[in-house]
Amino acid sequence: MKLSLESIKSALGDGLLSFPVTDLDDKGKFNSITFADRLEWFMSHQVSSIFVAGGTGEFFSLSQDEYRSIVKVTSETVKGKVPTISSVGRSIPEAIQFASIAENAGIDALLLMPPYLTECAKEGVFEYAKTIMQSTNLPVIYYNRANGILPAEYIQKLADACPNFIALKDGTGNMEALNTTIKTLGNRLIYIGGVPTAEIISEAYLSIGVNTYSSAVFNFVPDMANHFYKSLRAGDKETVNLIIKEFFIPFVKLRSNSQGYAVSLIKAGAKLIGKSAGDVRAPLPIPNADEVETLKKLINKAATLIK
Repeated sequence: MKLSLESIKSALGDGLLSFPVTDLDDKGKFNSITFADRLEWFMSHQVSSIFVAGGTGEFFSLSQDEYRSIVKVTSETVKGKVPTISSVGRSIPEAIQFASIAENAGIDALLLMPPYLTECAKEGVFEYAKTIMQSTNLPVIYYNRANGILPAEYIQKLADACPNFIALKDGTGNMEALNTTIKTLGNRLIYIGGVPTAEIISEAYLSIGVNTYSSAVFNFVPDMANHFYKSLRAGDKETVNLIIKEFFIPFVKLRSNSQGYAVSLIKAGAKLIGKSAGDVRAPLPIPNADEVETLKKLINKAATLIK
C-alpha cells in the first residue's frame, strides 16, 4: 500500500524511529527469513517508522543484490503499516541505482548518506545531494553528518532546489548549527535526531523542536526505548533522568570502548535477547566476552526501569 506524503511526514515528525540491524547467517549471507521476523517484531513494539539498510543495518557493507533483497523483504513484510525508509549514498551513480531499486520495491522514502570521500567542500556536498535528490521521485531525508555536513544556508539551497527533500537527520549533535538551520528553514523540513545513541541528548533535541530521533537500542530493549520516549515527550524528567543515568550513560561508556561499537553492540544486544542477526562484517569489530557480559547486565537493568 502506497502511503501519502503527509502520512510519511507525520510519522517521521512524531514517534519513535528505529533502524533494524541487517540479519546475516553463519556464512555472512543475508538471512531474509529472520530479517522478516525482525520487522514483524519491530512493528509489534509501536515503532513509528522503519529505516532499513541504515548505519545500524551496515549499509556501507551491503552489495547491490543484498540491498535489493532487503528492500523487497521490507515492503512485502511491512505492507504499508508504517513508513519504510532505506539508505542510499556512496557515489552518485550507486546512489541513483539504489534509489531506483528502493522505489521499484515499494519503499516509501530514502535516507541520503554522506558521500564516500575523506574531505568534501560544501559546494561539492550540495551538488552531490541535489543530483541524487533530483534523480528520484521518492521523498528524501538528508543525513547531515561526517564528511557530508551542510550549514543552514546550503540546507536552504537544497530545500529550494529539491521539493522532495522533506527532512533533515542530524548526525552532528551540534545544537548551535542545528538550531540555526531550524530557525532558518522553519517547518519546511522535519528534523530528526540522529547521533549514535541519540537518547543521550534527546532533551537538548526536544528543547529546539526536534521531537523524535532514531533509536538503535530499540533492537534489543524496545519496551524501555518506548518508555523513555513517551516519558521524554510527557515531560517526565524524573523517569528520563533515571533511565539516562542507569542505562544510557553506561551504554555510551561501553560504546566508547571501540570505534564501530555503535553498530557492533546493537547486534550483540540482539543476540543476547534471543533475536540474533549474526555477526557484524569487517571492518567492524566484535565485542569481547567481558563487554558482552556488561551489555547483558545493562539489558537486565533496562527491564527494571519500566514502570
